[in-house]
Amino acid sequence: QVQLVESGGGLVQAGGSLRLSCVASGSIFSRHTMGWYRQAPGKQRELVAQMSTYSSTDYADSVKGRFTISRGHVTNTVYLQMHSLKPRATAVYYCKLFQLQRNYWGPGTQVTVSA
Repeated sequence: QVQLVESGGGLVQAGGSLRLSCVASGSIFSRHTMGWYRQAPGKQRELVAQMSTYSSTDYADSVKGRFTISRGHVTNTVYLQMHSLKPRATAVYYCKLFQLQRNYWGPGTQVTVSA
């Protein structure tokens, strides 16, 4: 089993910054991908950014240049640094770990960007 715990969400004004953290624990294999998704009210969950254990990254076009995903020095930790936040970024942000053809999700953390 794999457990994921996110932290760092909150309320921020437009143009501000937030840093999300996710710690994974349990049976984690050396090859996996960790990433961030978000789901706004009434919308489908969408990819924000992800990073493999080989450090290859993918970003949604809407966040390129403003968000940065990184792996921490602590094993199985991933961060999402978000700058120049816009109100449309308001959503629940979920951490995901993908390994051995399975997805594992955290409970999510709310990010609210006020205009």
